[in-house]
Amino acid sequence: MPIPIRTTTSLRQCAGRGRLRAESTAERSVSLDSMPSEVLLKIFSNLDAVTLLCTGCVNRRFYHLANDNFLWIRIYSAAFSPKRSNWKVNSVEKTAGSVNVLSVKDKEAGYWKKEYIAKQRARVRAALAQVLKPVNPYTGLPVKTKEAVRISGLGWVIILKEKNGKEYIMEHIDLSINDSSVTIMWYGKTWPRLATLSTLDLCGVTPVFMDQSKTPSKNGPRWHSLIAKYNLSNLTESTMIGGDRLLRIFCLCPGLLVGLWKREEELAFVMANLHFHQLVEKSTLGSATVPYELPPHTPLLDDNPEYGLHGYQLHIDMHSGGIFYLCGTFRNLFTKKGYIEDGYVKIVVISFKNNTEHLPLIGKVGLSWRTDIFDGCIKSCSIMDITLLDEYGKPFWCFSSPVCMRALGPSDGPSFLGQTSCVDYVDSEGKVHVELVWIKETEEYFIVSLVLYLRIAKINRWFGTAY
Repeated sequence: MPIPIRTTTSLRQCAGRGRLRAESTAERSVSLDSMPSEVLLKIFSNLDAVTLLCTGCVNRRFYHLANDNFLWIRIYSAAFSPKRSNWKVNSVEKTAGSVNVLSVKDKEAGYWKKEYIAKQRARVRAALAQVLKPVNPYTGLPVKTKEAVRISGLGWVIILKEKNGKEYIMEHIDLSINDSSVTIMWYGKTWPRLATLSTLDLCGVTPVFMDQSKTPSKNGPRWHSLIAKYNLSNLTESTMIGGDRLLRIFCLCPGLLVGLWKREEELAFVMANLHFHQLVEKSTLGSATVPYELPPHTPLLDDNPEYGLHGYQLHIDMHSGGIFYLCGTFRNLFTKKGYIEDGYVKIVVISFKNNTEHLPLIGKVGLSWRTDIFDGCIKSCSIMDITLLDEYGKPFWCFSSPVCMRALGPSDGPSFLGQTSCVDYVDSEGKVHVELVWIKETEEYFIVSLVLYLRIAKINRWFGTAY
């Protein structure tokens, strides 16, 4: 099986320069493609790993030749041979030669290429693990996520797939890093027709070979890590969360926002919202077809009869376009067995009955969007980031997703006079319900109720309980 590495069009063009030059001088000399395999292998033996991978993208013949184990054992030996001070190796060829007899002929083509790439990827994982090791005690999230993104050269692409199998790979256009999430935008003038599309894949992309001493280059082989796959047939009325005079927006779980032009019913933009928790791992450690699988969680034993129902800490942000409408931290959250109902346990964060807990949203809430031609702001929509930590300060439930306020009617409470709205979010691990009152005199929203509903199945798996 070939290594699942994708390359951009520019990469293929770069890899094909030798062939193009040969074709331009075909009248005077033999073309490169017509040379005997032995001669080509001799030429390829002078290439480094990056160039050799690119060369394999020129055509089918070059791909098979560039998989030759003798080429890759030489590169592998030069990079990973043990270096000892009490003996000397005269040349890389001697090192590789000692391995060739035993390890090359009996291996399938491409074996040592895969081994070399696997070891280089292991180096990348080890380097990123060290960067991500320090954790913020207040958020439970890595302190240096931004630095890890920078040194790894991490970017994101969406792969639009037509029903006939054709693919369109689109690089991200805009990127904004928030307090606990990253927002990524794609837009342009050359979207494929929506009616022909079936799915959208969201992938992280990193250079296959990372050198911390150099700025990551985009002109080289890159590793695709599938984060999520979305079915575009789900862009229906049930997933629409808002709109303005130009477009409508649809939310697909997890965290994807799709904007469609009202007039043509075609793609206007795509926005992905990714929480910092396991962001780098999900964006770098999966493959092009299989997402990164989180390591298994081992529950810690506790003698408390209500273990798993207390000691939570919540961080919540509501924002858009770099503007934050709410930043709140709530500690020592708890519930009781009596609050378990319909497979959920209820945790009250802000109580409607306690005026001292009510919080205002700062500014006029709206979700900013932009394309090549137009930009705008959709009222009452925003991005919500939730980070819920367990009693040990470990991330228990984390997400970043578009949300929208839904009008409920006049307030019937004694403390507020105004129109009430709610914000709801649901996924496989829990629900969030927020109630707000619009205060006309001050022209601002007040959160008068915030409730979390955690799935009992999630709590039982995490804490080893049996509620």
